[in-house]
Amino acid sequence: MMFLMLLALVIITSIDSCHSKKSPPDSKEVAEAQNKATFDTTSVEDDVQFAIAAADGGLLEIQLGNLALTNASSAEVKKFGQSMIDDHSGANKELAALASQKNITLPQTLSEKNQEYYDDLQKRRGKAFDEAYTDFMVKDHQEDIDEFKKEAKKGNDKDLQSWAQGKVPVLEHHLLMAQQTQESLKNK
Repeated sequence: MMFLMLLALVIITSIDSCHSKKSPPDSKEVAEAQNKATFDTTSVEDDVQFAIAAADGGLLEIQLGNLALTNASSAEVKKFGQSMIDDHSGANKELAALASQKNITLPQTLSEKNQEYYDDLQKRRGKAFDEAYTDFMVKDHQEDIDEFKKEAKKGNDKDLQSWAQGKVPVLEHHLLMAQQTQESLKNK
């Protein structure tokens, strides 16, 4: 009889322990899951940051183009400024539509850094503006081309990647125009 009671106690304890204790999750599986979430977020975050920077840069190009129409003395600089307004307005509309599809919020005003560039150029008039504006446009478009090529090559979002690739030739044309305008000013 004692044997049966002991056996019943062992069985009940075994059943109870099976229900109350859960083995901890495999730490490797937990680590893999966490890393997957982190890397997925990071890859998307890079594309989001590109879109935000591209929108901010586009806003700056438009505002500086408008400034060129009023502050430049050279007809060539004014013409270049108008090209920046036209091309970047269209590009920003395309990017805004793409961002909307992907639930990416884009800036509606200049970043602090770009506002400083704008404020600096806004103080200049005539030849001083023409030179500072074209110098900035050359430097800025060189940087933009590098960033757009990087997104076109390594972007994770295929739509943003395609949009960036399509804008590289436009940016290269802008760079050429800026360089030609810059040279023209130096020869005067």
